[in-house]
Amino acid sequence: MTIEQTMKSFPKPSEIEVPAGAQGWEKLYPYNLVFDNAPGGDEKFWFCDSQHWPTVFKPFETIGGEFAVKCLGQYNTRHLLIPPANGIEFKIHLGYLYMSPVPVPEGEIAARVPEFERRAGHYFQNWDSLLEAWHSKVRATIDEMEELEFTALPDVVPFDDIVSGKAMDGSQVLMENYDRLIALLYRNWQYHFEFLNLGYLAYLDFFGFCKEVFPGIPDQAIAKMVQGVDMELFRPDDELKKLAVKAVEMRLQSAFADPDDVEGTLRAVRDAGGEEWLAVYQAAQDPWFNFTVGNGFYGHDKYWLEHQEIPLGYIKDYIRRLDEGQDIMRPVAELIAEKERIVGEYSDLLQDDVREQFDAKRGLAATAYPYVENHNFYIEHWTMGVFWRKVRELAHVFTDAGFWADPADMLYLNRNEVRDAIFDLVTGWAVGAEPTGPHYWPAEIERRRGIIDALSTRRPQPALNTPPAQITEPFTMMLYGITTDQVQQWLAGEEGDDGAITGMAASPGVVEGVARLITSADQLGEVQDGEILVATITAPSWGPIFGKIKATVTDIGGMMSHAAIVCREYGLPAVTGTGSASTTIRTGQRIRVDGTAGRVEILES
Repeated sequence: MTIEQTMKSFPKPSEIEVPAGAQGWEKLYPYNLVFDNAPGGDEKFWFCDSQHWPTVFKPFETIGGEFAVKCLGQYNTRHLLIPPANGIEFKIHLGYLYMSPVPVPEGEIAARVPEFERRAGHYFQNWDSLLEAWHSKVRATIDEMEELEFTALPDVVPFDDIVSGKAMDGSQVLMENYDRLIALLYRNWQYHFEFLNLGYLAYLDFFGFCKEVFPGIPDQAIAKMVQGVDMELFRPDDELKKLAVKAVEMRLQSAFADPDDVEGTLRAVRDAGGEEWLAVYQAAQDPWFNFTVGNGFYGHDKYWLEHQEIPLGYIKDYIRRLDEGQDIMRPVAELIAEKERIVGEYSDLLQDDVREQFDAKRGLAATAYPYVENHNFYIEHWTMGVFWRKVRELAHVFTDAGFWADPADMLYLNRNEVRDAIFDLVTGWAVGAEPTGPHYWPAEIERRRGIIDALSTRRPQPALNTPPAQITEPFTMMLYGITTDQVQQWLAGEEGDDGAITGMAASPGVVEGVARLITSADQLGEVQDGEILVATITAPSWGPIFGKIKATVTDIGGMMSHAAIVCREYGLPAVTGTGSASTTIRTGQRIRVDGTAGRVEILES
């Protein structure tokens, strides 16, 4: 790489013009999250994590980013002492989340190795029992969160409280439950990362070993050696497939004429003699309908449990495909056969002592790898689904008290302001006077809504400041697809020499087809059979459409991103981390996706 290339830079945060109408946006977010108050904001290299946070944060929604990235860091830095990598700094600029990996100083790496090996070794040696305990801890936290209630305050304290000497008015429940809700969410986000970094590390250790003993081995060949696993993240989609099969067997197809009419659809199933089907449908909801078509980080994400037109619509489409003679099941047997073939071919190249290391490292990676996706269901989907439901319950208390017109308006307050508003509410109630909130918040919310709307008119910069000459941090490369070559391509702002869009070769295969650009989960119903999905990033919960499409192309994501993993598990070609596919490719264009080489060609304008 030349010095000239190295010195090319992305804009500094301070140099980027604020969209019209968004002036003062910094005051919407905590002081520690904006670059103006951060050391090194205009100096360090930052990349935008649009993989997890693709849209502008409303003030309350920063909680997901704050808890997630903080807890990721604590396991690298304080729990496991991962030798080369501390956590990831994070800031918000113009409403989007930016990250900067924190390396361990070179002179401190060696000293961390023995303690890391002791701590990681404990987990790897006791993986199954510790993971079983993890499930219990996470479930207990969710159950406790479910028990929290947010209800309007009574007109008077019950007489029984007078007799018992309780000496409290009930408002403490509202305040304590809010604090408890935040604390429980924080607890499960800490649990979230207990195993996640270890799952990546086990794979990275196997990946590095393969690169050493098999010079020139393709990244995809290594990824295939752990594919074909039974992931819990696929279970919600699998439940819908089973329900579709059962509906066909019971000849209930006509009942699904209008899945948007949930009550009408379920009534039609019952009228058609589908009581047995309804029982299976009801059983599947706990826990598998605690699933969102988004990623769980935003208050607007729609969950199956509350929007049953979504799973019913997927079931209807699966019924159609079954009636057309299609196979709707994930090709697990083929994936496993391919895995075993590749493992066998490479294993046969090794001497016995090296083969033992290969088998041990591959076995550990295969054991730990499923957690990389499975944790999503328990945290991003289930935990966050309950959290947002409880947030809406509290928001309804405020709307009933006239603080704002729509429960969703509470998202324009940050979480500390919500606590202040609760005390405002209970103070007015306690003294028999009108609270201040109804006179203050409606206009302030509208002002903030205008700022958020203005910020949302602009796509984020993919990165900020001058990148390093070489990007070596393994998580950044494997999860986000932020590599030296990719960053240079972003800086160049150009397509390949032959006009192709290039990115990470994330899942093998070559196909041609019509592009379908998706920028929101609400557009998933537009996807047609045989199209190629083009998106900023996919969510793991988009599983029901992966049986319809030919391939996937995304702007961001590496070999271990959700899009890459899901495509490999569905046997679909994928090119991730292109940086520009969603702004270059239009719906209806014919494109060729080469997931083996990491290339996308536009064949017809």
